Amino acid sequence: MKRKILFLGESYRADAITWMKGLKEFGDFEIRTWELQTSNNHRLKRILEYFSAPLSIRKIIKKEKPDMVIAERTTSYGFLAAISGSKTIAIAQQGRTDLWPESSLLYPFKKFIQKYAFKKAHLIHAWGPVMAIHMKATGVDMNKVLVLPKGIDLSLFSPSTNNSNKIEAIVTRSLQPEYRHDSILKSLGILNQKGIDFSLTIVGDGTRLQFLKDLAKELQIENKVIFTGRIPNTELPKLLQQSNIYISMPITEGVSASLFEAMASNCFPIVSDIPGNQSWITHRENGQLIEIDNIQMLAKELIWSFENPDLRNEAIIRNRKFVEENANYDINMKVISEKYHELLTMRK
Repeated sequence: MKRKILFLGESYRADAITWMKGLKEFGDFEIRTWELQTSNNHRLKRILEYFSAPLSIRKIIKKEKPDMVIAERTTSYGFLAAISGSKTIAIAQQGRTDLWPESSLLYPFKKFIQKYAFKKAHLIHAWGPVMAIHMKATGVDMNKVLVLPKGIDLSLFSPSTNNSNKIEAIVTRSLQPEYRHDSILKSLGILNQKGIDFSLTIVGDGTRLQFLKDLAKELQIENKVIFTGRIPNTELPKLLQQSNIYISMPITEGVSASLFEAMASNCFPIVSDIPGNQSWITHRENGQLIEIDNIQMLAKELIWSFENPDLRNEAIIRNRKFVEENANYDINMKVISEKYHELLTMRK
């Protein structure tokens, strides 16, 4: 008989889809999902729904009797998993700490519920080393922690050769303020003023779409910037293969599957100089690390990377090998699935 899992989290997110797909594929699990129905745009209504969530989750557990509950984000769904009454619980920290934004009035509350979730969970996922650092500092029992990314499907994100004589950059992050697309556009505005040819593909959707389109016009680079809007994940590999540089400038980062996808597709990564990226990128070795919002530095390093094709080519070969060895979905999701089965056998 198949073992059943109840997944608590936003099931439409690419990260969540990868996690669940891997558990079905390599663990032969049956998965039921539950998530909050109120959008983040209606904060008060969502908070009220959150407080009624434990009752709904317990009803599902009583009716469907899942073997275990898994949840993303230690400060939201992870806490709901911790108070669900399930005998076996696995939670995942999504961000560097999940305690974000640090200026939030809810920060002390988030810290409290995260600590409780860590205590109650039987397995804690750190998708990368930067998350494990926070867990250790918080006093988590590190025997419960599995430090391993879910990985990406290397059969989809395969390397390609781009011999273009111009910068063909791509950004694949959500169009939200924390991803600093405006800094990227301003840097490319500097390149445009210097007469350096480029194209930029911005993939995805978000609250800043119109603002960014207006900014591209203001910078007089709208004819060089393509906004694809939201696209099916199946179309992403082709866009990455057509690009030679991947840019990502978040102000906070856990483990970025987007970065792994770019590295697997032979895009040279230029990313913000923050702990979540420092785990994978060494400046001017296998990519570049840029100070947050330093548009002059980003422009300079874009030019430098394009003027050093030999280093760029060495880097993309090294990065593909790194992803094959450390972020292979087929290997990593098999390990995670086996860990769940071990946990369930142990907790019978």
